[in-house]
Amino acid sequence: MANDPLALTRIGVFYDGNYFLHVSNYYNYFHTRKSRISVSGLHNFIRNQVADELSSDIRFCQIVDSHYFRGRLNAQEASQRGNMLFYDRVFDDLLMAEGVTTHYLPIRSSFGNRYEKGIDVWLALEAYEKALSKRFDVIVLIASDGDYVPLVRKLNSLATKVMVLSWDFEYTTEDGQKMVTRTSQDLLDEVTFHADMEKIIEDRVRRNDPLINNMFVVPPTPPQNNSSRPERTNTEAEGAEDSLAEHTGELMTSTIYSLKNGYGFIKYPPNNLFFHYTSLVDTDFNELQEGDEVEFVLSLNDRGDYIAKNVRLLWDEEGASTEVVATPETVTEGEEDSLKLEF
Repeated sequence: MANDPLALTRIGVFYDGNYFLHVSNYYNYFHTRKSRISVSGLHNFIRNQVADELSSDIRFCQIVDSHYFRGRLNAQEASQRGNMLFYDRVFDDLLMAEGVTTHYLPIRSSFGNRYEKGIDVWLALEAYEKALSKRFDVIVLIASDGDYVPLVRKLNSLATKVMVLSWDFEYTTEDGQKMVTRTSQDLLDEVTFHADMEKIIEDRVRRNDPLINNMFVVPPTPPQNNSSRPERTNTEAEGAEDSLAEHTGELMTSTIYSLKNGYGFIKYPPNNLFFHYTSLVDTDFNELQEGDEVEFVLSLNDRGDYIAKNVRLLWDEEGASTEVVATPETVTEGEEDSLKLEF
């Protein structure tokens, strides 16, 4: 290939879906762009990046296969979650339009906790098998986990070049929580090429690079109403402060009052408590509906406002949401936020 400038460079793209959605959420909710990553725009960027790395012409760098891996709710559970089936179908349509093959495993539920299992192993097996059968010249991994190091070593043994697209960033949520995303250095040490996407995007944005601009979808219209909190009298406010202060740090249960674009409010007298999607535990934001029973930790943000943290949708063993009586209890030691994603 290197000796023939007209030889076709065959590219295979493999998405760690959970990671990709995490990155897309970052740009949609926290970055100044306020928009999601476009799959078609990203594929065009990949072709250009591979051409640059190989000193080739983009016309001879083609994505011949692409695969997306993620855990998701089964049909019965998704049907109980309002528009969840619709969101799944919309995203599948977007991937299908770009020729991306989807691979899903059901999200497991155990003792009220839900988890994704086996996706990274499946991705690795498929990538290696496809590399053998289709003889990719370059495999592009959209991933950051060191668990993919054995895969990269296997691909290296086949003389298949590996490019990793990864994002390293940090931000502070609206309630003051610091979120950090870093790529495994072990993974970077094994790959042929590494595209530091956060740095590339920021550098080229300053030059108004159309290739980068096309990597993002048109930003959605921002919500007109920024709050669902009712007005309170001074007397009510004073009583509310005393009541909330008594239970700060405790685990509570209540219902969702309203949902917005990436955030919502939980009923808690005499006011509603703000929560952000990054405060969800074992729960996808798109699974939530108004009226759902949730448990949460009553907390204070850095501005002194009372908010809900560690928000978890209550499920029974069959996967359906559970109705419970709102009684406070002490939060167990070691509970922490777990970032989940939505479409």
